[in-house]
Amino acid sequence: MARTLTSRSAQLARAAFGSRRLRRAVVAARRLRRVGAARMTTAAAGLHRTWRRSLQVRVVTITLVASSLLVGGFAYLVADNITNVVLDNADADVKGRLQDGQEYASEQLSNHMTPQEQGLRATFESTVNYLAGGDPAQLGGVVVALRAGRYEYASVAPATSPQVNVDGMLSEELLGKVEGGSLASQIRTGDLFGKEPVKYLVYGSPVPTQFGQVELYYLVPLTRWDSIATGSRSTVLATGFALVVLLGLLSGLVTRLVVSPVRVAARTAQRLSAGLLDQRMVVNGEDDLAMLAASFNQMATNLQRQIVRLEEMSRLQRRFTSDVSHELRTPLTTVRMAADLIYAERDEFDPAVTRTAELLHAELDRFEDLLTDLLEISRFDAGFAMLDAEPTDLVPVVNRVVDRLESLARRCGVPLRAVVPDAPVIAEVDPRRVERILRNLVGNAVEHGAGQPVVVVLGADDTTVAVTVRDHGVGLKPGEEKLVFNRFWRADPSRARQTGGTGLGLSISLEDARLHGGWLEAWGAPGEGAQFRLTLPARAGDRLTSSPLRLVPADAPVVAGGADGWTITLPGANPGIGLVGQGDGTGQTIEIRAGGAISAGPAVPARLPEDSGDRLGAGDEAESADGPARSGTPSAAPVGTAGPASRPGGSGSASEGLVGPRLPADSGRSEATR
Repeated sequence: MARTLTSRSAQLARAAFGSRRLRRAVVAARRLRRVGAARMTTAAAGLHRTWRRSLQVRVVTITLVASSLLVGGFAYLVADNITNVVLDNADADVKGRLQDGQEYASEQLSNHMTPQEQGLRATFESTVNYLAGGDPAQLGGVVVALRAGRYEYASVAPATSPQVNVDGMLSEELLGKVEGGSLASQIRTGDLFGKEPVKYLVYGSPVPTQFGQVELYYLVPLTRWDSIATGSRSTVLATGFALVVLLGLLSGLVTRLVVSPVRVAARTAQRLSAGLLDQRMVVNGEDDLAMLAASFNQMATNLQRQIVRLEEMSRLQRRFTSDVSHELRTPLTTVRMAADLIYAERDEFDPAVTRTAELLHAELDRFEDLLTDLLEISRFDAGFAMLDAEPTDLVPVVNRVVDRLESLARRCGVPLRAVVPDAPVIAEVDPRRVERILRNLVGNAVEHGAGQPVVVVLGADDTTVAVTVRDHGVGLKPGEEKLVFNRFWRADPSRARQTGGTGLGLSISLEDARLHGGWLEAWGAPGEGAQFRLTLPARAGDRLTSSPLRLVPADAPVVAGGADGWTITLPGANPGIGLVGQGDGTGQTIEIRAGGAISAGPAVPARLPEDSGDRLGAGDEAESADGPARSGTPSAAPVGTAGPASRPGGSGSASEGLVGPRLPADSGRSEATR
């Protein structure tokens, strides 16, 4: 019993040890496979990167592949042709031997009248010995066989020279054709002399005699012919390989001759773009590449001259602006003192002089603001603007701007409201510049508000803070969201200004936002107002990737259109997006059919696709609660244009959420047009 337990324990221990070794082997194999896959991926990525970056590698590779295919096909045709020629020569040689042997055998066997004669066997042997070369002991040469297949009953044994067994080399098909009186041939491989398999060309021919027909067979080894064909193929392949390598080297050399000047031009262009305007290419020779280098140098010289001239003009312009702004300070101060004195005593003058004093005081205020903005712009142009960032709570900054502009809003009849979080919003910013940005944005919104409400919203997340200023005035036309930040640009020059601005406020605001590393963007639609968004990093120096507030407002209208030419504008305040259009907020939908028929019915709430969140762009299909939208239902898209003014590229983008939750306000405007 004890021995049994001991043996079982030993077996279990060996099994456990084997299992552990197996697990370790599996783990090692998996690790090796992962390492191999990682190395293969790295190598493939390196090859792909080299293929994309090197024109020389692509040209040489394509040349090698194309030349290999061409030379390979040519070599195959040549080798096949050589093989056919060699086989034809061997075939002709064997046919000549067979014809002579047939005549000789027929002559030798003409003395025998019956197959039972005693000397027939000796005649068979002497005939094959003579035809094989006269030496019955030769090895490795031509094998001659004489058979009487029709007279095997008469004990006429076949004779061969040399004396080897050729039964395995003569197929039934060959024997049948020759015994039937036809000339036949085959290529067979066999070992007749116990050395190694040899390829033979087997030819058989009937030999007429006095007593009937016998068969003569020639087995000619193709060793010599095979060696000739193999040598020819090797020569063709070696020549083709050498030609492919030569073509690769030539293509590499030619490509290098062409690519090297292009690379030099690329490096020179990079240095020029980096500001090294004195860089030039070396001109060698008078060929096309030398002409390219000379033209490039001429272009660089012209660009340098033009850039230097523009820099000088810009410097003079900045200096002129700065000098004029400073020089005007002294006379402006004197004029200001006199104007203030007159303005303070205006009540004692007659009405015409009083009005003149008031206009003089207002225009002097605008003139002072213009000089201040010009000085600020000159600092930005000269690169002397500095950012004094410090942790600042933006809630009181926003409230302070709104309070200061409240009187202007009341005078313009524009309701002004601020929406700020209850908790402090701390960011490392320059409070003076941020307040100036907000003052310009809110002032413009009030001026262009057309008596509609203006809302200022402050939002923040972990890394960014943002402020949006929304008005419902005249709005912006397509493309104007990029122009509003230009200096002295006005959307409608014929409109009377309410605040007497200088036309530089948004330009300075854009430069202030860029100085913070932030974004200043605009959205607008004709008749739907505009929204400006300021996005700043919470920590100075951080890079922005997103904004906590959307650029396109939630109440932006939606336009739906049909394939037959009609469109319908849906106000964004409706609680959802109908399949064809929503009415005036009474729970009805408006359906516009082809031909202009309009019908109303119960509203069917729209349901967005699961993966679209709260976004629905142009071309997206909404689904109703009953199923997917029918074919021909209009697609929805928000009205207006949006563009980041200070992002890289500067072009507008609607990649942010264009359509979001709708507010239950302003839902009575729905317009359909054919």
